[in-house]
Amino acid sequence: MQNNHLIDVEKLVMYFPVTAGVFRKKVADVKAVDDISFHIKKGETLGLVGESGCGKTTTGHCILQLHEVTSGKVFFEGTDLVQIKGKSLRKMRRHMQLIFQDPFASLDPRMTAEDIIGEPLLVQHLDKGKKYREQVYEVMRMVELEPYMAERYPHEFSGGQRQRIGIARALAVRPAFIVCDEAVSALDVSIQAQIITLLMKLREELHLTYLFIAHDLSVVRNISDRVAVMYLGKIVEITTSDALYSNPLHPYTISLLSAVPIPDPVVDRTRKRIILVGDVPSPINPPSGCHFHPRCYQAIDICKEQIPELRNLGGEHWAACHRV
Repeated sequence: MQNNHLIDVEKLVMYFPVTAGVFRKKVADVKAVDDISFHIKKGETLGLVGESGCGKTTTGHCILQLHEVTSGKVFFEGTDLVQIKGKSLRKMRRHMQLIFQDPFASLDPRMTAEDIIGEPLLVQHLDKGKKYREQVYEVMRMVELEPYMAERYPHEFSGGQRQRIGIARALAVRPAFIVCDEAVSALDVSIQAQIITLLMKLREELHLTYLFIAHDLSVVRNISDRVAVMYLGKIVEITTSDALYSNPLHPYTISLLSAVPIPDPVVDRTRKRIILVGDVPSPINPPSGCHFHPRCYQAIDICKEQIPELRNLGGEHWAACHRV
């Protein structure tokens, strides 16, 4: 661990048991996150991308200790979150918050915007009375909502406004770290741009650190300082945003980037499109060796036998591939 690291994840494993029969006997494990390590520096945004079901959201939840991890360590400013429980963990959660994917399902329809945004303040015993309301109004202004909207219910807001309420709720306790779990994937493209711009503005003003989870590489390009690519529970490549888009090394990253639309039709017609064959294997029984080898267009015999190590290939560029 280094002094400029806010989050350090070491050999994180999260398996979910699969049970069967009358006595719910364990018969297998869903290997959602399978031995991953990375760090997030203070004040930076780490983008975490990959196909649906690769373990991105589970990784974010494990960092926040919403799941009891199978093994591994998660350090927040040097404190191992895996080792603390109860009231101590609740106090730590003031410094770590989550923005959910669905801006409608994540808001209680029976609560007003003021109640939703102010609930973390009450849970953490931070503010009450007049000061409580002032705090709620201040946070609403931060996310570009007017205080007169505080008495409205979620169904009275648009999708983008509901997501702003979710962001305000996360900001209410003044956290240092926020997990943005596909925070823009349910929004229109124009609204996505507004929310990303807002998140970048808040990061600068409040000195926030983000884990920005997305399945679309084009979404994380502008907001992320570094990007990690996940496939079937493992990180296959991690580097700076500029390096990933200009010089991707892992075949999976290359194929994902080839699917990103380019607004210039002339350039789009000339580039090579890589179409992956087959479906993502089951995390209950992942392939031997490199998990990506059944779909990889560069696979050789060693890929079927040995799990590639995530190794440094120069600078901050890491990749897990035998062919690189």
